[in-house]
Amino acid sequence: MNTNFFNQIAKLSITGVLQLSIVKGTKDNLIVSVILQNEGCGDTAKNLIPPLNLRGTSDELDEEFFQQIAMPIQTASGLMVDMEAFMKQLEEAKKQSAIEKDKTEKAKKEKETKDKKFKDGMTKADELEKEGKFRDAWMKVPDITEFPEKADEIRKRKTALSAKFETPSLFETSETTEEKHSNSKALYPTHPNDDLELDNEEEQE
Repeated sequence: MNTNFFNQIAKLSITGVLQLSIVKGTKDNLIVSVILQNEGCGDTAKNLIPPLNLRGTSDELDEEFFQQIAMPIQTASGLMVDMEAFMKQLEEAKKQSAIEKDKTEKAKKEKETKDKKFKDGMTKADELEKEGKFRDAWMKVPDITEFPEKADEIRKRKTALSAKFETPSLFETSETTEEKHSNSKALYPTHPNDDLELDNEEEQE
């Protein structure tokens, strides 16, 4: 006996396992239940797809079976394939979302740490400036290479501090001049009385 049953099965465009259950009914009828299982689909909604049930005599089923099941089974197969693709894309989207969230959180923490370091450096420079330690204050001002986005602010601050410790005040100049003059007197003292006595001795001779 030559049949083309399996040839017809092979022509179906399906993905998964096609399961057939055949039960003899009354009056020479057969009840055929067809369901497609796709274990590759991770969406549990696939379980809502019901089996396709056909009832008829053997002759009727021979003639109409594949015409009746081809479209529904292929549709169900395509649906489950799409569902699986959707699930994979959804999982990938979740993964990418988590990665982006981690990147955002990391960038936020790094910015907060960097901002704090800049603020602490400028605050320390202000404190040292108030104490008159201009050179030390200049050293505490953050480096432009580390904070290029604040280059103008850093440059102005360092320039202002440089002017204070590179140019002495008038008061400091006066003190320095007086101190030098005092040191000169100490090194080369004058003795007017000794000169007078020496002149008197020469006249007497």
